[in-house]
Amino acid sequence: MATIKKVLASPGLTGFYFDDQAAIKHNAREDGFTYKGEVETPGFTSIRQAGESISVILILDDGQMAYGDCAAVQYSGAGGRDPLFLARDFIPVINREIAPRLEGEDLDSFKRLAEKVDMLTLNGKRLHTALRYGITQALLDAVAKAEKLTRTEVVANEYGLDIIPEPVPIFAQTGDERYANADKIIIKHVDVLPHGLINNVRTKLGEKGEKLLDYVRWLKKRVLEIGGEDYKPSLHLDVYGTIGLAFNDDPDLMAEYLGRLEEAAHPFKIRIEGPMDAGSKEGQIEQLVMLKERLQASGIGVDLVADEWCNTLEDIKEFVDARAADMVQIKTPDLGGINNTIEAVLYCKEKGIGAYQGGTCNETDRSAQISTDIALATRPDQILAKPGMGVDEGLMIVYNEMQRVLTILKAREA
Repeated sequence: MATIKKVLASPGLTGFYFDDQAAIKHNAREDGFTYKGEVETPGFTSIRQAGESISVILILDDGQMAYGDCAAVQYSGAGGRDPLFLARDFIPVINREIAPRLEGEDLDSFKRLAEKVDMLTLNGKRLHTALRYGITQALLDAVAKAEKLTRTEVVANEYGLDIIPEPVPIFAQTGDERYANADKIIIKHVDVLPHGLINNVRTKLGEKGEKLLDYVRWLKKRVLEIGGEDYKPSLHLDVYGTIGLAFNDDPDLMAEYLGRLEEAAHPFKIRIEGPMDAGSKEGQIEQLVMLKERLQASGIGVDLVADEWCNTLEDIKEFVDARAADMVQIKTPDLGGINNTIEAVLYCKEKGIGAYQGGTCNETDRSAQISTDIALATRPDQILAKPGMGVDEGLMIVYNEMQRVLTILKAREA
């Protein structure tokens, strides 16, 4: 049986940046591609700063090499998340604490090894989510190499899943270039668009929601103009709590506004992620439930997507059990070990809630590939094209990985 001979760690860059979400919501002023203003989230030295990653490299005793990338979300430190993840702070942790625990381990089970890392505590605290995320990616890759299988097959085998060699719908995000990048997404006929990055009331939503309404009308028109008759995407917009800010968290006013968005999007299905931010998990669940009830009572078909305060596997189960949303974003780096992402998708599906296996623009090509591999085993309702905000690069990475694995899986069946 193959074993882990050596553990290495190298610094890297992500496909985007760390952003201080609190500052952007409150006082930041756009200055080219950066922001001016005072930082508000601990650990930040500027409102926007370079995203960092760490590659964890496992050398197997037969000479093969496996790796995964540690990365944290763009809005680190916000909404109850772990703090800013900087390579210089955490490479020593890998070398000092992780390497001795993994070197010599048998590659007999991804699930066993992932759970061991994910539950490890140092000084009474679990490892930073980014560390757990990248190390478990590397472990999945190592087990797949040891067993001479795809990573998708390893996950399916260990979790008792049937392999369905069909694509999973992809969700591409525009970032702030919400017009030009929407055209890119439409031209490539991506299943879900545009995310939109609606993270400021004054500049993006509008004080009464008028700017987002105008954008949705433009987006629908553009899909119909250049998408072709057979292209029928879903519209999914992340508003970062700005609807709650604009309408004072009043569920009746928010529901009425969402009804107007539904009309503007017709005939396309529309989903709204993070309509409000209640400031706590309990408050977020309560407010989402109230808003969902208002929508149902009014016959409004907008789907609500949970994101803020829904970070861990345990959080996701609470939101799902409360039926607080129609879909839950499973933000992969926030869950730590990718074993938790697997469990979260399966839990959503078991309970009849939409599973959006997301992540962040602030990841790497490697984490995106491995996220795609596990999605092909667990079959969420959609997965995020990542990393970056340029559309083409993240979409290429996820789509190409998906097609490579599907081709292999189909060949196995032949």
